[in-house]
Amino acid sequence: MTDTTLSTQESIFTSTARDWSSDMTTFKGVPWGKAMMWIFLLSDTFIFTCFLVGYMVMRMTVTEAWPVASEVFALTVWGVSVPLLLIAIMTFILITSSGTMAMAVNMGYQRRKWAVFWLMLATALLGASFVGMQCYEWSKLIIDEGIRPWGYAPDHDLGAPQFGSIFFMVTGFHGLHVSVGVIYLITVAIRVVRGKYDHTNFEIVEITGLYWHFVDLVWVFIFAFFYLW
Repeated sequence: MTDTTLSTQESIFTSTARDWSSDMTTFKGVPWGKAMMWIFLLSDTFIFTCFLVGYMVMRMTVTEAWPVASEVFALTVWGVSVPLLLIAIMTFILITSSGTMAMAVNMGYQRRKWAVFWLMLATALLGASFVGMQCYEWSKLIIDEGIRPWGYAPDHDLGAPQFGSIFFMVTGFHGLHVSVGVIYLITVAIRVVRGKYDHTNFEIVEITGLYWHFVDLVWVFIFAFFYLW
């Protein structure tokens, strides 16, 4: 390697370090917290992508019949079996929570702390409702339908035994994200109303919104793959 090449590489590294250290924000205006959240969400995207791709491969390669979603996830109302009713309500709740979160971000940049607090609290309550409904869904599948992560209970054979393992793993991992998001929302909302971010432009509300919108977006794919396919 010539001296000219070494000098060029050194100048590239030096200029890169100078650019990153010349300011307290990344990319000349993007807060560090937002940049780190994007990096975290990118890594999380890879994980969910691996889960969903693995699910697709499993669906296309199993030799046994896959359980029918409209039957497995049906909810009985007044003696009538309604396909995917509970899942539709859960999806509506998450989509609504995205709207309240977006309004919270807007209120944050207007520095209206109490509006931010109530909107983030409403978002957290919607998220907690989603988790509660998911717990009910799981209990119904385990107790009534006999679906287990390792297969089926006796006399409850619905088809491919892999269904339970992939379903509980993916929806459970997403439910964990929602649960963490609820705690995150409540924590940030309390800190906002206590004035912990008065010296900032309330970027933390937008950063929290990035996480929550990501969780909602992932659910759209889970809904399409597990409940509609």
